[in-house]
Amino acid sequence: MSAPTPTRLGVHVVEDGVEVAVLAPHADAIDLCLFDDEGTERRIRLEGPELGVFFARVPGIRAGQRYGLRAHGPWDPVNGLRYNPAKLLVDPYAVGLTGELGYGPETYGHRVEDGDPYGPADDRDSAGHVPYGVVLDLDQDDAADPTTNRPHVPWSDTVIYEAHVRGLTARHPEIPADERGTYAALGHPALIQHLHRLGVTAVELLPLQACAPEPHLVSRGMTNYWGYNTLGFFAPDPRWASAAARAAGPAAVLAELRTAIHRLHEAGIEVLLDVVYNHTPEGGLGGQHLSLRGLDSAVYYLHDGAHPAALADVTGCGNTLDFRRTEVVRLALDSLRHWVQQVGVDGFRFDLAVTLARGHGGFDPDHPFLVATATDPALQDVKLIAEPWDIGPGGWRTGQFPVPWSEWNDKFRNSARSFWLADPARATHGDAGHRVRDLATRLSGSVDLFGHSDPPLRRGTRASVNYVTAHDGFTLADLVAYEHKHNEANGEQNRDGTDDNRSWNHGIEGPVEATAVAADILPIRRRSIRNLLGTLLLSAGTPMLTAGDEMGRTQQGNNNAYCQDGDLSWLPWELAPWRQDLLATTRHLTALRRTHPALRGERFYTGRPLDRPDLSWFDPQGEPFTHDRWHDGDLRTLQMLRISGDDQALLVLNGALEPQQVTLAPGADWRLAWDSVWEHPDEATPGDEVMEPLSLRLYVG
Repeated sequence: MSAPTPTRLGVHVVEDGVEVAVLAPHADAIDLCLFDDEGTERRIRLEGPELGVFFARVPGIRAGQRYGLRAHGPWDPVNGLRYNPAKLLVDPYAVGLTGELGYGPETYGHRVEDGDPYGPADDRDSAGHVPYGVVLDLDQDDAADPTTNRPHVPWSDTVIYEAHVRGLTARHPEIPADERGTYAALGHPALIQHLHRLGVTAVELLPLQACAPEPHLVSRGMTNYWGYNTLGFFAPDPRWASAAARAAGPAAVLAELRTAIHRLHEAGIEVLLDVVYNHTPEGGLGGQHLSLRGLDSAVYYLHDGAHPAALADVTGCGNTLDFRRTEVVRLALDSLRHWVQQVGVDGFRFDLAVTLARGHGGFDPDHPFLVATATDPALQDVKLIAEPWDIGPGGWRTGQFPVPWSEWNDKFRNSARSFWLADPARATHGDAGHRVRDLATRLSGSVDLFGHSDPPLRRGTRASVNYVTAHDGFTLADLVAYEHKHNEANGEQNRDGTDDNRSWNHGIEGPVEATAVAADILPIRRRSIRNLLGTLLLSAGTPMLTAGDEMGRTQQGNNNAYCQDGDLSWLPWELAPWRQDLLATTRHLTALRRTHPALRGERFYTGRPLDRPDLSWFDPQGEPFTHDRWHDGDLRTLQMLRISGDDQALLVLNGALEPQQVTLAPGADWRLAWDSVWEHPDEATPGDEVMEPLSLRLYVG
């Protein structure tokens, strides 16, 4: 063996074998462990360390080889060091994984029976109880190469569709049964046709990096369906591949995913990945010993500085990756480059992104990770979206990420729900609601959050990823049917999930049959759905739809379906008439957004009178808003006029429980393009001066 310069971490195929490099600064030695089909293990001691990296060039090793790592060093958990060579470790840079994770005592570094995470090391071998890495040759030619046909959709045209790989197609009747719920189904013509007609330009997939369910779920016979528990940052999760690809091995799993992305690209649809770099499945101090904990717990994980060493947790998952460390930043960046350059993805949504920008003093908008993502050539043309919070001190940071990042706008979600649901619910009891000024700010791009930059307003409306629902929380249909979460199926006595839903059941909790005495609430429930959809798709910023909301999908009041891998979470494709109407409405709204530049400007509206203001506000009488009107708590009706070139759009909202006489704002010969009163866009009528209670209209001119 001759030693290569250890520049690339992981295992990489070269002409005569493989190059291996493993980062483990506090280790004494690292073994590369090779396994044959019978499970016989061959160990190769790596050279080094050099700058904390152990390395080797191993001839004769080819693609398809299964392997793992063993780390030698002090077992000193009091000081944060947990080396135990009895435990086979997953290479964090493995691009393919095979095998199931076990949950017996063999997978723990300490003697779990003793209940003391600082106790003696466990000497039981974990080989066969943890997944194996698999060597893949990533340089093979591929006709369906998704890196060659990226759509490069401008932010101003982007409509995001958040979906789960399995849930999206598991029940789709036009997709072959052996492909449903898999990577292959993502590229099926039936799904692509649905996305096209829906007006979607980017599919944001819940985590598909290899994941491990939490022990407490496994003990209850459940799984982590959402996948926010990443074990392999470079490998696609085999669970979501077809049975044929799984049987053929990790290379076939990766090829199936790449082919699906290529087909989506051919259709002009981008693929964004939801990625989780803030924690791992190894949990708290008493958790399993699977990968990073065994390689170098002191480097990879954030500790609280106490003695004995204890983990700091700002994620709520037991551990936190320490982004103060160059090594951790490198891991995340190498992973991102891999998914862009090898798999062909077009962008990322970063779970608990504040964790990734925590320095020694807390969140830092100039953090090395944020600077690196903005300057790395491989990431220049991809979309970067932050979930701008975590549960640590000062964890809510919406609006504080730098260029070129965009962010989930939770203020938009809260304002839209409050205006259309929570406030009317309060009004039915005679209580006051929110003023219109907060919703107006959200409609026009949330400049209060995203306008602070140098120079001011630099980020533009693209920085705001607007959403009303997401994977966590109520679906759109459940927002109008439930005021309380119903998460009993999760097995946690309904303690999990948020209680801040800002929902309204319109008088009756749960489903109401069309033949029931209370069926008269069903039309207003459906109108409330349309009000929320219209607010989302006609506002400035980047809209994000949650898969199934366009078809009225319900989770029966479960607002935390993270462990529900079944009909509760899967999209229904056999649609009742009202669901077909809702789908038609969603298509109509995205078409209006696509057709009218005034609905999707990239720059913040200033209202400055150049030839004419690009943004103006009017009261129900068609008079310009005054300062006092913005502070009028009884006013629930407003008009927003937006202008882009020759295109004009007038959005009129009546959030009151009574009909409202409205005189349209001056400036154009207005045509009614949509009214949330319409069950189906084909019901289009000219409209009159009286707006129905709780309704939304769009006029174009």
